[in-house]
Amino acid sequence: MIDMPPLVDQYCHGVLRTELGLGTFEAQLGRGQGPPAPGTTFFDTQTGFAVRRWCPPLLGLEPHCPPARYLARRRELGVAEADRRLLRGSGISTYLVDTGLPGDLTRPPELAAAGAAQAHEIVRLELLAEQVADTSGTVESFLANLAESVHGAAAGAVAFTSVAGVRHGLALAPEPPGAGEVRGAAARWLAAREVGGPLTDPVLLRHLLWIAVASGLPLQLHTGAGDPETYLGAFAQATSGFGTDLVLLHGYPYHRHAAQLAGAYPHVYADLGPAAVRTGARAAALLAEVLELAPFGKLLFSSGARGLPELHVVAARLFREALGRVLGGWVLEGAWSRKDADRVAALIAADNARRVYGLPADAG
Repeated sequence: MIDMPPLVDQYCHGVLRTELGLGTFEAQLGRGQGPPAPGTTFFDTQTGFAVRRWCPPLLGLEPHCPPARYLARRRELGVAEADRRLLRGSGISTYLVDTGLPGDLTRPPELAAAGAAQAHEIVRLELLAEQVADTSGTVESFLANLAESVHGAAAGAVAFTSVAGVRHGLALAPEPPGAGEVRGAAARWLAAREVGGPLTDPVLLRHLLWIAVASGLPLQLHTGAGDPETYLGAFAQATSGFGTDLVLLHGYPYHRHAAQLAGAYPHVYADLGPAAVRTGARAAALLAEVLELAPFGKLLFSSGARGLPELHVVAARLFREALGRVLGGWVLEGAWSRKDADRVAALIAADNARRVYGLPADAG
């Protein structure tokens, strides 16, 4: 058995405050995958099987119990107690929480209280820009307020995160746009935008990224559905030497490319993310592929969980099981010493995140 410290979840969201029925629970379980086929259920996925394996015992049930029994027990306990039991049983001691999603999701202090853990905020850049646009009457005030808001947010957050790659794809030019280009893009966007409208303009997305780079805080980049090398390699090269760490989020199924970029640039890190939840019993194979390519000091655990505390649980349990299986196998083969395996496990589970985000040594 490989020794592993309590986990630092370097990217996640809050959990829902509301009671969940079967349909709502399944929708959260299969988020981002479209509806299930008629007559089927998202419980019949690797994620669903992992939930049924790891979560029922935390609520006083046997592993692999039927979904209906599990959800009935959840309702018996109530939302607050179910959340408390699940989060405290996850083995996660520190949550870094992206607060930029809509919905009735818990904020970092609530997540920390429920999980008897620590929690810190990650600020989503695009939401911040949209909020600034809602209260800025002119292009000049918008650009000035945007720079001030990013600077102000940096004082209380541990990182910024951006969904530019999701909203526009990975074809953004890597260099910062010129001042005139930014003013023109801002004028067009503000003139056409309704209050609350999303930021999708490629020039403003690039401008926002470079303001964040100048702040010095770590910058998390959602890679979207494309190969991260197509854009992020160029952006990594452009930002080299600025002192800002880049963390590549959600690279699966291009996880090997993200690992290669982490190995190529000293300021780039690869997030293991929710891929373990998606791959379930195959998580060890995926993790082994990443460990072939990335330096061990450049990999970070996260759950990517949103809405369901069960997703925090299964991400943490699958990560521990997979990493223990891979590293333990190498120890048994004589390729690694047990001491080195324990040290690398601690790096990926928590220590790398503490270093990147400047968390205290006892965070977790």
